[in-house]
Amino acid sequence: MPRTVLPLGIALLFLLGAAAWASIVIPDGPLRYLVILGAAAAGYMALNVGANDVANNVGPAVGAKALTMGVALAIGAVFDAAGALLAGGDVIDTVANDLLVPGLAPTSVSLIIVMIAALLSAAAWINLSTFVGAPVSTTHAIIGGIVGATIAAAGIDAVAWPAIGMITVSWTVSPLLGGIFAAALHAVIRSTITRRADKIGAARLWVPILVAGMAGIFAMYLSTEALGRFWHPNFVTTLLAGIVFAALGWLIAMPWVRMRSLALENRKKQVARLFRPPLIVAAALLSFAHGANDVANSVAPLAAILAVVQAEPLQTLSAPFWLLAIGALGIAFGIALFGPRVIHTIGEQITKLNEIRAFCVALSAATTVLAASALGFPLSSTHVAVGAVFGVGFLREFLAIRNMNGAAVPVRAQFVEASMLNATPEDALARERRNERRYLVRRLKVARIAAAWVVTLPASAGLAAVIYLGLTRFIA
Repeated sequence: MPRTVLPLGIALLFLLGAAAWASIVIPDGPLRYLVILGAAAAGYMALNVGANDVANNVGPAVGAKALTMGVALAIGAVFDAAGALLAGGDVIDTVANDLLVPGLAPTSVSLIIVMIAALLSAAAWINLSTFVGAPVSTTHAIIGGIVGATIAAAGIDAVAWPAIGMITVSWTVSPLLGGIFAAALHAVIRSTITRRADKIGAARLWVPILVAGMAGIFAMYLSTEALGRFWHPNFVTTLLAGIVFAALGWLIAMPWVRMRSLALENRKKQVARLFRPPLIVAAALLSFAHGANDVANSVAPLAAILAVVQAEPLQTLSAPFWLLAIGALGIAFGIALFGPRVIHTIGEQITKLNEIRAFCVALSAATTVLAASALGFPLSSTHVAVGAVFGVGFLREFLAIRNMNGAAVPVRAQFVEASMLNATPEDALARERRNERRYLVRRLKVARIAAAWVVTLPASAGLAAVIYLGLTRFIA
C-alpha cells in the first residue's frame, strides 16, 4: 500500500470511529444525527490540530538533532494526548463567552450548524496549510470559522468584535515578543558561556542556573496554562511553585552537568550537548500544555452542539470524557500521521538550529505565553514559537554581518569570486554577504508564513460562511 494512502486510511477510520462513538453515547432524539456529524467534524479538526501545532513544541528539538523525527512524534503524541485528557476542557467556554453576543447569536439548530461549519472550515484551512508546510494558529482558524458562520447565520452584530480586535493585535505582538525573548536569552548564553575562553567552567556555573529557570518557568506555566481543570492557584502560590521547582531543577542539574562536562572538550559544539536533556524535557512539557489548551479548538464547538441538544446554557459548557477522548486521540493521530511536514518547516527551513538555539526557542515560548497570561493578553502559541525561531535566526544574522564587516576577507577569495562574476572584489564581497543573510534566515519562508498567518482568520471565516449556507439547504 502506498505510504500516502495508509495515513489517509487510518485517519478515515478514526473519523468513522468518532462518529460511531458519538452514536453510542448520545441517546435517541431528533437532533442526534447532528451530534454524530459534529463528532466526525471535531475529529477532523483534532487531526489537523495535531498535524500542524505539534511543530511548535518538538520542531526546534528535531532541527537541533536532539530528537529524531520518530521519537519527536512519539513524545508529541503521548504528551499532547495526556494534556488533552488529563487537563483539557477548562477553556472550552471561550466559544460561548468571548466570541458570540448573547441575545443576538444563533440558537438551536442554527447554532449547531454554525459550529459544524466552523469545524469543517477551520480543519480544511489547517489541512491546506499543513500540506504546504505552513505553521498557522489553529485557534485563529476555529475563531475565524465561528465568526464567518455566525455572520452568515445571524448577521455581523452577533459577533463580539472587541475580542476579534484583540486577536488581530496578537498577530503582530505574538511573534515580536517571542522573537525578543528568544534573542535576548540567546545573547545571554553567548555572553556567559559560548563566548568565554573557559566554556566548560562557564557551563558548569550557568547551565544549572538556566535549567533552574526553565524548571521554575514551566512549573508556573503548567500551573496557570495547563492544569486549570484541577487547580486554580493564586499569584503567590504560583510564584512559590516556580521557586520550589527552580530549586529542584538546580539541585538535579548541577551534579549532572559537572559529571557530564568532564568528558567534553572546550568547544561550543561540545558545550551545546549539555542543553539536550533540558530541551527534550521542554518539548514534552510544551506538548502537554498544548494538549491541555488547544484540544478546545476541536472539542469546544462539539461541546456547544451537545449543550444545545441537551438544552443546557452555553455559559456552562463542559467536556465529558468521551468528548475529550475524541480530541486527544485525534491530536495524537494527527501528530503521528501528518506531523513531519510542518516540523521540517520550523526545525530546519527557517534558520539553522542547534541545541542552544532550540533551548532558547522552547524556553522563550513558555515565558512569553506565561507573561502574557499574567497580564491578561491573549497570544497565539504558534506565532510565539515561530517568532522565537525568527528571533534566534535574525540575531545570528546580525552578529554574522557585524563580524563580516569587521573581518578581513582573503584577497585570493575576493578575486576568484570577482573573476567568476566579472565584478569588482567589493561586488563579490557584497554578494557573499547577501548569500550569508539568505542562509541564516530564509526570507521567502518568512514571507510565506506571515502571509498564512494574516489570511487564516478571514479565509476560514469565508469558507465557514459558504459551508453554513450549504448545510442549511440539507438540514431543516
